Amino acid sequence: MSQHGQSFMRGTLVLSVAAFINRILGFISGMYIARVLGAEGIGILMMAHPLVPLVITITELGLPVAISKLVAEANARGERMKVRRILHVSLAVTGVLSVALTTVTLLGSEWIASILLSDQRAYYAMLAITPIAPIVAVSAVLKGYFRGMQQMKTIAASDVLEHTVQIACVLALVHLLLPYGVAYAAAGAMAASVVSEAISLLFLVTSYKLYGESKMPGETWASHLKQGRSTLGELLQIGLPTTGHGVIHSLYSTFQPLLITTSLALAGIGTALATKQFGQLAGYAFPLLFMPSFITQSLSTALIPAIGEAAANKNSLLIHERMNQAMILGLLIGAPATVILYEWATPLTTLIYNTPEAGLLLKILAPMFFLHYFDAPLHAILLGLGRAKATLWNYVIATVFKGVSIFVFGSQFGIIGVAYGIGIGIVIQTLLNFFSISSSIGFYWSIRPYVKVGICMMLMVICGHSTYNYVASHGMPQLWCVITSIVCSLFLYFAALILTGTLNWKNTRHRFSIPW
Repeated sequence: MSQHGQSFMRGTLVLSVAAFINRILGFISGMYIARVLGAEGIGILMMAHPLVPLVITITELGLPVAISKLVAEANARGERMKVRRILHVSLAVTGVLSVALTTVTLLGSEWIASILLSDQRAYYAMLAITPIAPIVAVSAVLKGYFRGMQQMKTIAASDVLEHTVQIACVLALVHLLLPYGVAYAAAGAMAASVVSEAISLLFLVTSYKLYGESKMPGETWASHLKQGRSTLGELLQIGLPTTGHGVIHSLYSTFQPLLITTSLALAGIGTALATKQFGQLAGYAFPLLFMPSFITQSLSTALIPAIGEAAANKNSLLIHERMNQAMILGLLIGAPATVILYEWATPLTTLIYNTPEAGLLLKILAPMFFLHYFDAPLHAILLGLGRAKATLWNYVIATVFKGVSIFVFGSQFGIIGVAYGIGIGIVIQTLLNFFSISSSIGFYWSIRPYVKVGICMMLMVICGHSTYNYVASHGMPQLWCVITSIVCSLFLYFAALILTGTLNWKNTRHRFSIPW
């Protein structure tokens, strides 16, 4: 393997480990907030949050992706001044946009709240989170620089530091403000995110001062901006297509709470109960569903350049080989995750959130969410093939279907209908991405690994169900019943994968391989 390949794989591994740590830290923080604030408080948080990603998406303009690419190219050519200019122009653009949009958001906060927030108690939480936009925008620029320089350890350290500080701030602020009411406690939880992002930004700035580009003779901000028109054009040429997807996603996320609560109101559910049910869905079920996806996200990060390289060399065999590897890995990860989230849905939501009624929502979504573990690799494959527009239109179509489904089913069947509507959107988006790849280069695979994994899943279900009933009948506490049955079922799952030949270990290379 080349030095560049080793560096890339090492960086991917570092980011994957950091992502896993952050998921654990975020899960602990979310579990504490959920238990303290309850479903109603979580609903307030979820209503207040979506506006900020929209502001951040607009201010970033897709520049972090463009920065990493242009910085890597300039660094390879030894153009130190070009690297500095990319950073200065990006900071100027994101800085001005983020401050301007944040100011407008704060000045129009009451008007925005009256339109977007179905529960006005979320107003304070919305105010508390709004100042995060310029902080995140500047952090994103610096992270784009460090990605381009292949300094992944700096990004990983900043992310872990951010989540660690966030947990400490959440514990302190929620405890301090809870006596004043759930609305103020929710605002405190939002403020904790601002503080942690600020600490992370301080770390990135310090790291850049220590390890970044040194200032060159005669260099000024004015000179960079005056000569930066062509650099800005290069950045926007790459960044703007990425922004379209992000803006649509943020817009939908902003209006989704209102869409859900409106559909629940049409079903005859009051505002307080609708907020509580929305909190169970967005604050309880979704974190559990998204927990394993950090692996497929890391895979997608590595898959985009891998597919792009094979496509550039017109190596169709290598493209399909990597596609198969990605899909099988998504299958191996998604299968046990789906079984666990479906079979242990109610025990998990009871133990973690003390809310057994959220288990039904988790059980409804888990089978449909199984396709989500394939969607991230499919999305990456399309980007690697240069079909970014296809991913955008697929997302738009799936989002429209999801919104209509949520409104129709939610107004008829309540929160259960909302859950089915969200699941329908996931299914449609995955299928559209699959059909886009099939129409472009074809999609060929062997059915045997999928059959084998299906058999392993059934064995896992039988083992888990039997073990849980056995240990429960002997009076073991529910926590140990869940842990014991999950561990036993996972052991049988991986043993069955090895026995069926779905997993192989090549001792000669000490690397994991997936046959098909």
